[in-house]
Order: sequence, then structure tokens, then C-alpha cells
Amino acid sequence: MNTFFSSTFVKEETLKEASIYHPIKLEYYKHTNEEAENEPKFGINIVKKAYKKEGIKMENKEFVGLSNNEQEIEEILNLLGTNEVTPTEAEYILNDIKYKTSMKI
Repeated sequence: MNTFFSSTFVKEETLKEASIYHPIKLEYYKHTNEEAENEPKFGINIVKKAYKKEGIKMENKEFVGLSNNEQEIEEILNLLGTNEVTPTEAEYILNDIKYKTSMKI
């Protein structure tokens, strides 16, 4: 089950630096698997919505079973949202975090 955690629009100056001229919204969700017995029950889901003339283009990346520590997942979600981390970038960031924690990615 995914629970909405936060969302943000990528800053206009960041988009211009990347030569992107349409709004991009990032949504962060906490994934909970209540039925997990032998694996961590909390994870993360990130959704990127690019609002283009042709319509909304969506990208989604889910990382399940990262931790049994809900507070740890919420801290990571805050970090991802503050830094406007996209689904594509998330795997690299989470791999860096895993070396500093007990997360399994």
C-alpha cells in the first residue's frame, strides 16, 4: 500500500539550467507491506509528472522492502523531497544511503 508523503515542483531555475521548459512535479509515497514476514516492510515510491504540451508524461520507480524502521523511511523521503530527487536518480541516492544504514536495496 502506498501512502502519500509529500510533493514538490522542480524549481524553475533548475529546469532552465537543464533546458527544460515545462513544469515537473515530483510525488513521494511511503510504501507499506503489512504482510511482509521475512523482509523489511517499508519502502518508497517516487512519481515524476512532466507537464508537456502533448500531455502528462509519467515516470514511476518503486523501492520495496527497504527497512523495518518507519522513521528511517520518512527521513529518507524528506531528504529526497528536499533535494528534488527524481525516480531515475533515486536508485543512486538510495545505494549511497544503504552503505550508511541497514537498508537493503
